Parts: sequence; structure tokens; C-alpha cells
Amino acid sequence: MSLTFDEARHLLSRTGFGGTPEEIRRLMLLDRRPAVAQLLAIPANKALTPPPSWIHRLPPLPHVRKFWGERERKAFHEELKTQGHDLKVWWYRELITTRHPLLERMTLFWHNHFTSSLHKVRWPAYLHQQNVLLRLYALGSFRRLLQAIAKNPAMLLYLDTQTNQSEHPNENFARELFELFTLGEGHYTEQDIKQAARAFTGWHLDHRSGAFRVDMRHHDDGQKEVFGKQGRFDGDDILLLTLEQPQVARYLVGKLWREFISDQPDPVEVERLADSFRRKNYEIADVLSDLLLTPHFWAPENRGVLIKSPVELIVGTTRLFNLPIDDSVQQIGYARRLGQDLFDPPNVKGWPGGTRWITTSTLLDRTQLLHRAIRGHEMGHPHGTADMSQVQGASWLATEPWDVVQATLLPLAPVQPVAAGEERGQAVRHLVLDAVYQLK
Repeated sequence: MSLTFDEARHLLSRTGFGGTPEEIRRLMLLDRRPAVAQLLAIPANKALTPPPSWIHRLPPLPHVRKFWGERERKAFHEELKTQGHDLKVWWYRELITTRHPLLERMTLFWHNHFTSSLHKVRWPAYLHQQNVLLRLYALGSFRRLLQAIAKNPAMLLYLDTQTNQSEHPNENFARELFELFTLGEGHYTEQDIKQAARAFTGWHLDHRSGAFRVDMRHHDDGQKEVFGKQGRFDGDDILLLTLEQPQVARYLVGKLWREFISDQPDPVEVERLADSFRRKNYEIADVLSDLLLTPHFWAPENRGVLIKSPVELIVGTTRLFNLPIDDSVQQIGYARRLGQDLFDPPNVKGWPGGTRWITTSTLLDRTQLLHRAIRGHEMGHPHGTADMSQVQGASWLATEPWDVVQATLLPLAPVQPVAAGEERGQAVRHLVLDAVYQLK
């Protein structure tokens, strides 16, 4: 049976950033399985927005920076600040213009899973490299993603693997590998962490080439015991041992459930999906397809129960109303005020999300953001308008039947219904400022 308007809208909202009536109707030609397959059929896992010109530039070597004067240091810090801004502008442009929103949604998901930040890594080129890596495997093999991210320059610096030496093992990466990336709290021991940290000793970043290398002078090749198994394990062995744990699939499926369905995963379904995930060798597209085809995803009671993240709110509104994107300063600034600064998560746990997106302060800022979006020019519109139906490229707001406009903008009925006879532009404003617009 073909999708209803509400079902197609729900699928686009959860797997992307929402859809216009035209996009929703195109999806309505399909039933659930082909619709999900179409969204997952992405020809190339790479961004189409041209990246900044400096992405292949390596940072000055430490022994060179050591002899810099104050002026050179200040210029270097200003350059890093400018590049960090350029990097955020680049990703916002890709998020807003992508033809494959699910790919960017999953890149954003993994960005919040395998966190690294400009604040600590400092070098934007390494964060760009990590973003490219996350997109490459966003819907591919989690096994390969884990193996690649563990050797990624930004990750090596962010979790201090760079300083992990046999003489003084640093446990940061091993701890977060188990606690945040694969198993979750309570599914490993402190001894597992200490032994795994020894296995990762010598995993370093070559500052001259910007590539991963193993410095055997600082690697502990002695006997280790992790997850009850013994051997002269190295870092790659630890990753393989970790992926053998059934809890990995459960943990990841639980996170994906909270991302796409609801805050309360169904234990029976999670176990079923996790078993399939393991049997399919951790292929992300396969488990995501299974997840999106569960009755739970389509259940009416699970619609409008998740809160849009700041990036989803900004990107979705910009895409939905086709607002100009020539100046991303507003978008970056608002997202930061709302609590989600791309490439700068608050800590290694990332953005907690859910109801924690909404506070007294951020709710006020969200409302102000939408007020300005309605006026148009505050989000980059050069002329400004008091009527969103007049924003160039969003003519559907003025031409579609009112029930279609409301069903497109909101996942549920508004808290405050639109008054009968209200002028179209004011009615659109009413819906966008309604609390339900914050939901997906």
C-alpha cells in the first residue's frame, strides 16, 4: 500500500530535515519498503559542496612553532579561527543543499558519536578529514568506520592517543572506545580499560605527514588480557575483540532507535535488530532499513515525540522555505546559542539531545530564530518580508490547500489552532511559532 501524506512526511522528517509538499507527494508513489530503499540508495558518499582551499595543509611542526614570536603566534591563531569558521560554513552549505539528507543526518549522527572538537584538536583540516571519513562510512560498515576512526588524526589528538606510550599508558581512548563508542557503561571492567590502553600504546600521528603510524619504540607488546582473552594484543586486536561482543550491536541499535523512533527503545525489537546487525557484519544501511521498517517507526504514537536539534531546526527551516544561504554567520551563531556548535561538541559525550535541547533560554532563542526566519532577511534574505508565503522558492505556502500547508509544517495538530478566516501569512506565522513545529 502506498504511503499516505502523513507517513511520507514522517519518513522525510525523521530521515532528513523535512520535505515540501512536492517532495512528500513523490514519496507517496511508493509503499514503505521501496520508499526506505530509495532514501538509502545514495550513489556516492561524499559532499558536493566544494571544500575550503586549505584542507590538505599540514600544521606547522612543533619545533618550528617553538621559535615563533608573539606576532606569528597571534596570526596563526587568527588563521585557525578563520579556518574553523570556514569549515562550519562549508558543512552548513552541504546540509542545506544536499540531495541526500539522510546521508548528512547520519554524518551528523556519527559526528555526535565519535566526537572531536576544534577547541582541542585545533587544526581544522583534521576535522574536515574526519567529517569526510564519517560521511564515507555513514551508511556503510561500522566495522570499517571504527577501525578508521581509531587512526584518524583528529581522534588521535582529541583522546590523547598521541601521548599514549608504554612508559605512561594513557587510558582516554580505551575508556571512550568501550563506554561511548561500542559497549556503553557497565559492559567492561577497569582492568579491560587498563589492558586495552597498553595495546594502543605507540599509536601516534606523524606530524610531518599527517598520517597515522605505530611507533614501536613506545608500544607495549607484552601479554594482555581483555574480555577474558589473553594475548600480545595490539590496537587492531582490541578493536576486533570489541566487535565480537554482542553488546556492541545492542548499544548501537539503541542509539539509532532514540535517533529515529523514540526515546524509549523496545527491548525485544532492539534484541532482534541487534542480532540481525551482527549477522550482517555491522552494515549500517541494513540495520537502518530494518529499523525504519519496524511497526514502531510508523506508529502514530511515535510521531512528533522527538525534539529537533538546533541544526535540524535551522537547516530544516532554511530548506523548507528556501531561504538564501549566502551568509552562514547567522546560522552558526544561532546554533551555538541554541547549544549545538558544529565541530565543537561540549565534551566527549557529545550533545545529550532530547528534552535537554529545550531550556528557558534556548526556547526563547528558538522563538527569536523563527521570528527572524519569518521576516526572511534575518536568515540571509536581502529584502525581508513579513509573510513567509512570499519567500522566493516557497510559493507552496501560498498555493497549496491550507490543510496541506499545516500537515507539511507540523507533525501533529498545533497547540493553538489557527483561527478561522486568519490571513494566510499570519496563519503560517502562527504554525511556525507553535510549539509543535519544534518536534519531528
